[in-house]
Amino acid sequence: MAKPHVLVIPYPAQGHVIPILELAQCLVTKGVKVTFINTEVNHSLVTGNCLDKDGFGDLMQMVSLPDGIESSEDRSDIRKLNLSMLQTMPRKLEELIEKINKEDSSKVSCVIADDSMAWAIQVAKKMGISSAAFWPASVATLASILSFQKMIDDGIINKKGIPLSSEMIRLSETMPPIKPQNLAWACLEDTATIEVFFQVAIQAEEASRLTEWFICNSCPELEAAAFSLYPQLLPIGPLLARNRLADQAGHFWQEDSTCLAWLDQQPPRSVIYVAFGSFTIFNQTQFEELALGLELSNRPFLWVVRPGMTKETTTDYPDGYTERIGSRGRIVSWAPQQKVLSHPSVACIISHCGWNSILEGVANGVPFLCLPYFGDQFHNETYICDIWKTGMGLEKDEAGIVTRGEIKSKVEKLLSEKTFRVKALYIKEKVTSSVSKGGCSHKNLNNFIEWIQQNDTNAKDQPDSIET
Repeated sequence: MAKPHVLVIPYPAQGHVIPILELAQCLVTKGVKVTFINTEVNHSLVTGNCLDKDGFGDLMQMVSLPDGIESSEDRSDIRKLNLSMLQTMPRKLEELIEKINKEDSSKVSCVIADDSMAWAIQVAKKMGISSAAFWPASVATLASILSFQKMIDDGIINKKGIPLSSEMIRLSETMPPIKPQNLAWACLEDTATIEVFFQVAIQAEEASRLTEWFICNSCPELEAAAFSLYPQLLPIGPLLARNRLADQAGHFWQEDSTCLAWLDQQPPRSVIYVAFGSFTIFNQTQFEELALGLELSNRPFLWVVRPGMTKETTTDYPDGYTERIGSRGRIVSWAPQQKVLSHPSVACIISHCGWNSILEGVANGVPFLCLPYFGDQFHNETYICDIWKTGMGLEKDEAGIVTRGEIKSKVEKLLSEKTFRVKALYIKEKVTSSVSKGGCSHKNLNNFIEWIQQNDTNAKDQPDSIET
């Protein structure tokens, strides 16, 4: 008997691939066939880093589509990448669907696409296939995208997405304020790039109205006000491998699991974990101040220094640094972060405040020190510091640098004041309840999977049993 067959398409960035791949694996465990589509470059990275397919049989297939950029070209220009994908990938997706429907007994019954890949939802609509939009980041960030027209009407941004004021804005009375310059599309380097990403936001808002479901990697326990503002957004998160008692997949870099053995040797709640995701770049001055701040803390630390983390071609530590820190500090190029944050020796995380890192931290009751770099990370910091009160921000000096002294003093304050950990454990309990049996996110995910299973004949009716 043919199984329901779903195509899953992430936006080609690390923070987008990991949660939607977790969703795909949840579908597979329920007997849904999944074709997971990466760009060619990301396909090589993800499949080369130990995607565990044990037990999946032929239910999970990893495939790739070209993004229109030659392999030898620089992909760091995200404006160029977005334009190239839009020109190349829609037709390639149509061809893939046509091929599957011709050759596979399980025809494509649904497309689940990252909402930033709105063109994929439009392809599904064109081909008469059911679809669902997926949002991997905070719902507060998504709310700003869905509210773009109101912001234009209110004179906050112009029709190209450029902020017209620096005054703080509120999307609703119960949501925290946000600087217009920190809107998801507005914190980029130049006007042309802002305009391209604003068009992505517009297309995402338009495509969201074409889908039967709009599912989000969050829960009301974290963002009640944002979900109240847009009740059609359905929480199914946090999507974490630990929920399936499995290993996380989707990494672009090879994990260094030897750091877990090092963590085993450290006292309980003693280790500072330091990780800034896949995109943050520091100049040499900031990198050295961070290194020296960790040294001055006199605490054990695990620091993820990925390739390309500094603007310089090589990563240079202060003179004699590695000799001075000895075994007290462990530096790795990439870490199994979910396992690290669940380890009893970890006391806190110094983070860029990417949504995946936040979910992994709050799910383990870990307090935060925040150093946001890009996009939604600034708004995420507001939730940590002002709403949940599970951490503090690191302040920059007049030169725009977080100094070693600032790092040392904030670490001491975070770990000496028990209220941060008490709040973090409280949030952990609430988030855990949402993804546990009977919880809001757990029910919604099961309802969504049931809809996919029942939708094998392209039925369009959405079930009424939705938890918000």
